[in-house]
Amino acid sequence: MTQLLLGITPQWQPTLDNFVVGRNLELHSALRHALASTGGERGFYLWGEAVSGKSHLLQAVVSRARELGQSATYARSVVPQAAQVVALDDVGTLDEAAQITLFELYNRMRESGGLLLVSGQAAPAHLQLRDDLRTRLGWGMVYQVQGLNDEEKSLALHAHAAARGFDLPGEVTGYLLRHGRRDMPYLLGILDELDEHCLRMKKRAATVPLLKEVMEVSGGSD
Repeated sequence: MTQLLLGITPQWQPTLDNFVVGRNLELHSALRHALASTGGERGFYLWGEAVSGKSHLLQAVVSRARELGQSATYARSVVPQAAQVVALDDVGTLDEAAQITLFELYNRMRESGGLLLVSGQAAPAHLQLRDDLRTRLGWGMVYQVQGLNDEEKSLALHAHAAARGFDLPGEVTGYLLRHGRRDMPYLLGILDELDEHCLRMKKRAATVPLLKEVMEVSGGSD
């Protein structure tokens, strides 16, 4: 399932504004502050389970930095080129050569005052990386990204539907949360499919029966 919206519907992109903060208020505030100021800590390491929202935050910071006129780049599992803001997702998949490249990038970014964000699925001390790189990642601000509970997921789904411009009844959200898979990429992807299905039916309102049809075709329901 993709989170990129295609066709005639408005395109949805991860931003700091559409991130459902939940229990991540301190982290969310720290990232906003880092974008607005060149002082303070310039290195962030975010960790948590695969669907906790780390990628959303890294992409959102890069997007906001570009809006502010800064050079910014995002990459997953490969070390990107240096910029004023660099975000690297899934650091645990880097091979030995890439780890050396990231170590060098970290030092250059620290000297230049750039903003570096790195994510992984474990805290720095538990990463299977070079000792020198693991130490560097633990020097900055380290945050565990807390996944969403059902109430927070419901808020995220309604925000996603609103961004696409369609109404999402509460009974549809409830059914999806009870019978769909638990990860947000799947849930958001199902909403995309449901919206497109409604459009094909000439903007028929979203209902539980229509949602069932989409889930049966897409798979992943209980």
